[in-house]
Formats: sequence, C-alpha cells, structure tokens
Amino acid sequence: MTDYDIIIVGAGPAGLCAAIETGKEAKVLVLDRKQEIGCPKRCAEGLSLRWFKKMNLKPKKEWAVQEIKGAELYTPNGKSIKMKAKKAEGYVLERKIFEKELAIEAVKKGAKILMKNQVIGAEKKDNEIELIVEENKEKKKITCKIVIACDGVDSLTAKMLGLNTKLDLKETDSGYQYEMTGITGYDENLLHLFFGTDIAPRGYIWIFPKRKGTANVGIGIGAYEKETAKYYLDKWIKTQDGLKNGSIIEVNAGVIPVGGFLEKMQADNLLVAGDAGHMVDPIHGGGIGIAMEGGRLAGKHAIKAIKENKFSEKDLSEYTKEWYKLSGNDLKRRLKGRHLLEKLTNDDFNYLVDSINVEEALRIGNGTLTKKDKTILFTKKLITRPKLLKLMIEYARD
Repeated sequence: MTDYDIIIVGAGPAGLCAAIETGKEAKVLVLDRKQEIGCPKRCAEGLSLRWFKKMNLKPKKEWAVQEIKGAELYTPNGKSIKMKAKKAEGYVLERKIFEKELAIEAVKKGAKILMKNQVIGAEKKDNEIELIVEENKEKKKITCKIVIACDGVDSLTAKMLGLNTKLDLKETDSGYQYEMTGITGYDENLLHLFFGTDIAPRGYIWIFPKRKGTANVGIGIGAYEKETAKYYLDKWIKTQDGLKNGSIIEVNAGVIPVGGFLEKMQADNLLVAGDAGHMVDPIHGGGIGIAMEGGRLAGKHAIKAIKENKFSEKDLSEYTKEWYKLSGNDLKRRLKGRHLLEKLTNDDFNYLVDSINVEEALRIGNGTLTKKDKTILFTKKLITRPKLLKLMIEYARD
C-alpha cells in the first residue's frame, strides 16, 4: 500500500493549485522545504484580472492590496506611454497572505501540507515512487503513485525521477527587488516599467505599487551580464528623487526562467508545473497566474492517471500537449518577441515609441502582427532605419 496517491513537492502557487484540484478525489500530500508558505516571494506580486477570472478568484482586501488600472512605460530618452483604464485591470498582491489562503483552501479540500520537509531522494520502485524526505535532520520514506514537482527552476525532484529541466543561462534572468516605503512621484494605480540598455540590459526596472507610499521596486536583467542586478537597481534608484530617500523593508532576489520551454513535462509517475516546468511569461517574467493554471492542469491529469491506473511517460504525455494548447504555444510566440527586444538599441526603442501606437506594440510583443500591420511597419514606419527594418522582417518571418 502506498502512503499517498499524489505527493506535490513545492507549496507555491502551482503546487497549492494542484492540491486544490486533487484534494477531494485522492489522498494528497504537499511537501515544502521552506518554513513558511509565501516566503521568499521572488516576484513583483502583480496579477491581472484575466487570471482572477480564469482561476475563479475573487480579490480580497487582505491580499489584493492595490488596485491596478494599467501601466506606464518609460523609454530610454525619458518619454512615457501611459495605458490607463477606468476600472481595475488587476491587483498587486500580498503573496504571503494570498498563498496561505490557497493553502487553507487546499487543506479544506482534503490535502495535507508539511513545511520544512525537504525531498533529498526520489526513486521509482515497481509502479510507485519512493521519496526520501528530511525533516529536522531526520530522514523518512514516503511512497505515492504519482509526483507533481513544483519545486522551482532546475527541479531536483524532476531530475531524480529522470526528467531534465535544466535551463540554459541565456534563458534566465537575474532578479533583485526591494519593497520600499516612504517613496513618492508615481501614479499608485499604475505599474511602472523602465527600459534602456544602460539601466537594465536585456530587461527592465519596475515599480509595482502596494500601498500608499509603498511599492515593490525591482529589476530583471540577463543572468550573464557583467554587473549584478543589485548593482543596476541601486544605481538607478539613486537617480530617482522620489525613491532615493525611501526605506527598504524587504529584500528579494532570485533566478527567473524566461524561455527554455520543455518539450516534455512528464516522465514515468511524474508531472512538473510552475517554475519547474518553466511556466513563465518570457517578456515580463511574470508567472503567478501561469503557474496556478499549470498546477491545476497537472492536478487534473494526475487524477486521471490514478483513476485509469496509468502512470507511464507516454500515458502522461497528454498533460504536456494540453498545456501547450492552453498557454504554451502563446508563450513560445511571446518568446520570439523577447528575442527581438534583446536586439534593440536605446535609439531603436526611442524610434519605435515615436513611430508605433500601443496596440501595435502589444501585437509585436504577443507575436500577433497582422498582414496589414507588417505592411505599414515595413513600408512606412521603419523604411528610414534599415537595421531596425531588417530585425523586424526577420521577426515577422519567424
């Protein structure tokens, strides 16, 4: 007899949504090496209204702490593009509270959660998985029929069970963020994004408001840059009158997967989701909603496997196929948009802002340029900049 039907490794958004999906229909255990759910947060905590609707969430004041009505984008030459709606487009969360609410919901559904339990070994034996788990320096064995690995980038659990989730350094960003208070000078109903190869090479700086005078202020840059993300962020903050005298009340840092999508997200008796499955938007690095969706889908397929008693890599391959139809193919198109952005100079950024409208910019990023868009871009708007035109033609052809 196995101890559990499903063991979920990692109690982040993906793991907890997998537990919510499966708790009523199976015996489920969630393991996490950390001592507290929601810490460290390692993200700017933004979640668009689209994900609230998709995941059937209702915002609560306890954790949906700041209403967001749009965004303002700042170019290298200091110009800005403001996109502001009349109603809320999303919220900045207090993830520590939000994820604990997800955990409570998972337990209500029937799952069990254990913190400070680290998986240090995993092996398939017959048609079940045996995990070696360390708690307070003591080791124990726990068995299950299927594992859902949600334990972050380069998932150790997945590797131990035969699925390589290694991520190329070129497909990662280095992130560094302060939660700052006592700051001013920005619209607190907008997300603020600052671009420029001098301030954030292959990335951007953000201000995500959380409360009056308080915001997440962070940066994401290519992981292979010579200087650290902290270096660029500190340097930029010193130039901002409304930020430089603010106080830092929390520091977060981490690696962000921004590509390297997996051809397979399953092995025998194993599914991966969240950062472990590289489920992150490659343009802005956001992953809360995508991880939740991936976790829920993994839970659905884990239950199907248990009911049919089919756990082979081939039997579980429908999970990968369905995820690509659901979100993966869209993310692959957006990855092409990121590759284009990486090649732009500051002058290119400035020129594009003066030449295209917001809708065209969004379609470029999403990889959804129409034939009409391409005709206008190539024959009227970019004709005077041959290098930029060549880049755009290559991007459109791909």
